[in-house]
Formats: sequence, structure tokens, C-alpha cells
Amino acid sequence: MALTAVAVAQFMVALDMAVVNVALPAIRAELGFAPLDLAWVVHVYALTFGGFLLLGGKSADVFGRRRLFLGGLVVFGIASLAGGFAQAPWELVAVRAIQGLAAAAVAPAALATLTTTFAEGPARVRALGVWGAVNAAGGAMGVLVGGLLTEYLSWRWVMLINVPIVVVAVGAVLAGVAPGAAGGAAKRLDMVGAVLATGGVGLLVLGVIGTERHGWLSATTGATLAVAAVALAAFVGWEARAADPLLRIGLFANRWVSGANLFVFLASAGQFAAFYLMSLYLQQVLGMRAGVAGAAFVPFSLAVIAGTVAAAKLGARRSPRGALVAGGAITAVGIGWFALISPDGNFLADVLGPSLIGGFGLGLCLAPVATAATMGVARTEAGMASGVFNSARQLGGSIGVAALATLAATRTGNRMDPVGLNEGYALGLTVAALLFVTAAMVAAFALPRNDRATSPRDFENPLSEELSESNR
Repeated sequence: MALTAVAVAQFMVALDMAVVNVALPAIRAELGFAPLDLAWVVHVYALTFGGFLLLGGKSADVFGRRRLFLGGLVVFGIASLAGGFAQAPWELVAVRAIQGLAAAAVAPAALATLTTTFAEGPARVRALGVWGAVNAAGGAMGVLVGGLLTEYLSWRWVMLINVPIVVVAVGAVLAGVAPGAAGGAAKRLDMVGAVLATGGVGLLVLGVIGTERHGWLSATTGATLAVAAVALAAFVGWEARAADPLLRIGLFANRWVSGANLFVFLASAGQFAAFYLMSLYLQQVLGMRAGVAGAAFVPFSLAVIAGTVAAAKLGARRSPRGALVAGGAITAVGIGWFALISPDGNFLADVLGPSLIGGFGLGLCLAPVATAATMGVARTEAGMASGVFNSARQLGGSIGVAALATLAATRTGNRMDPVGLNEGYALGLTVAALLFVTAAMVAAFALPRNDRATSPRDFENPLSEELSESNR
């Protein structure tokens, strides 16, 4: 039941990141969004989700994972219900901001619940395989569900669909996640670190998504990213001295943690951007309707599930390093095939083959990278490690989409015909494939070649050592 709760919640979070995209034209028509403001329906979710993930992860350790899990789910459900009845643009944008904040509590609490429920080894590998499958399926199926709901019911159902999912998840949490104390001995939050981290990450996401309007070389973008860099540098300096830090910097001495987070950042940038560009190719170049374009992603989802099953079988006996190297390389081949799209292409030639290869490769990565990101992490820091992992994934996705969308738009220029659009999307997909090549190289050269990161003292929680000395 604990695994069910985690799987359902993660599916909902991943679904909500994609399900709204296809409904944007219908939302603009009914609520009267200005063209340049419509993107904030998507961006504000990414902004609050990415900005509060570190705080959410630490809060799970301080206040208890079950408590934060339930609270986040309830808030997410209420916000989704309100979004389904929104009557003005500002109402929907506000609801999406609250959804992102709730997701920032749910995602790290869910992953921390999984990693503390299942011990390192085959059981955790299988559990993370389920988590990885529903995570990828939620993102891919979001396009399909969003298209079908928008085309045959109403855009409002892309919000309301979350309510029954929340009910199922809450029931599973109550039945399967035992109530208990907080994960660690800390009983307070590092509020200075929280402000610096949330402000720095939020400004970073804001600066990146703002490039769609201002461009990468504008003064607005430069100033926003510069302030973000200062805030994040101040955060690192503060955390290095804080008695009870929001993010213990020494955690990154664990090569599994640091290597896995770099891998997931690069892979998420490539994955999210490829999803975005291929959905545009299907609709704007091949002329597919929203529902048909969503259905075109089903083979990708099925291939991801096949890849996660294979990864679970291999991972029970081997280090996650090999699966990440192979998965990254195979996904790069699939997305590289996507990059060969043409204006007169078709589903069989340009979509099905690369979907099967790229989806299988991505499935090989999902569970092993989550396994690697939590290897050797103390139970008292499970929420912290989960928050870092989810932050790396969310930041990678946001930056990847913004950067490669801008690159594609620059190549296309004023040529909005199928040929011009195709050239832009092909260039973006080529770079997405190169990101997966880089991720595979990170796995090959940055991750340890065995199941131990370093000596346990290199990444042990200092508080655990202090308590051990006290006991002696």
C-alpha cells in the first residue's frame, strides 16, 4: 500500500506537468488570456514546484513524511478542484501556483517514503522500478489524457481529473504508510537557507522561462540570472556553516549522489525538451489533432514500461552504473532518430521507431538513477536527498525546454511554414540527443564502479556520529 500511495502520487505530479499543455488553446479561448500571458499557466507551476522542492524535502525529514505527504495531497486536490471552476485568468494562474507548491511537498515526501520503506537491494530496486515507470508514464500519458479530455469533454477536466487520483492516493497513504515521528532528530527548519534556496531556484527558473519573451541576451534575463546566481552562492555559503542545514553540502561527497543528480539534470533537460518539440512537430508540421497527437505518445509510454521492467531485473544483481550508461546511450540513439524528422514525414517512419528505442532507453535509466541518488544516504536525510533529486530533475526539465525551444525558434526565424518549423525542431532534438550522450558519459566516468560511493564517513550524517559518541 505504501508503494501504491507513492506510485499514484508520482503519476499525478508527472501527469499534471504535461496534461495542461494540450489544453492551452481551449483555455485561452474560454478565459480570455492574452497570448503572452497564457504560458504562465504552465510556467507558474514549474516556478513554485522547482523553487520549493528543497524546502519540501527537508520538511519531510523535520515534520514527518506521512504528514507532509497527506498535507500536500489534500492541498493539491483542493487546488485542482478550484482550477476546474476558474472563471478568470488570474484565478487559474493562482491555482497552478498552489498546485506547484503542493507538488513540491508531495514529490520528495513520496520518494523519501519509498526509500525508507524498502531497504537498499532488490526490494528497493523493484519499488523504484514501479516509481520510475509511473513517473515516465504520467508525463507521456499527460499529452494523451490532455488531448482526449480537451477534445471530447472540456479543458476543465484536465484539472478535475486530479481529484479522484488524490482520493485514491490519500486512501493508500492512510492504509499503507505508518504514522510516525519525523525522519531525523532536527525539529526546526533552516529558514535563512530556505529563503535563499527558494529565492535562488525560483529566480533561476523565472529567468530561464522568461527567455521566451525577452531572449537570452536581454538585460532582463541577465539581471534575473545574476541575482539567482548570487542567491544560490549565498545559499551554499550559509549551508556550509549552518548547524542544521536545509542541504548538507557534505552530502555531495557521496559520488553516487553527486553523479546521479548531474545525470538526471542532463537527462531531464533532453527528455522534457524532446517531448515538447515532438508534440509541436506532430501538430504543427504533420497536422495531427490534439487527441491524435496524444495517442502517438502511447508507444513511447509502453516502451518506457518495458525498459523499467528490464532495469528492475538487471538492477537486482548489478550496480546502477551500467544501466545508466546503457540507458543514456540508447535514449540518445532514439532521440537522434527523432532528429531526422522531415516536413513530409509520417508516424511510422518518424515517430514509432524512435519512440520504441528512446522509450526503452529512458526506462532503463529511471529507477537506477533514483537508486543511485539515494545510495548510502542516512534515513534521517532521505527527504533531503529526495528533494535534491527532484530539484535537479525539475530544473533540468525547465531549463532544457526553455533553451531548446529558443534554439528551435531561432533556427526557424520567420519561416512558420512546415519546412521552417521542421528545421527548428530537428535542431532542438539533435541537441536533446547530445544531452543524453553527455549524461551517459557522466554515468561512465563520474559514478563509482562498485556499490560503495566512498568510505561511509565521507557522506555520513554528522549528527549520527555525534549521537554515537554520546551513546558511548
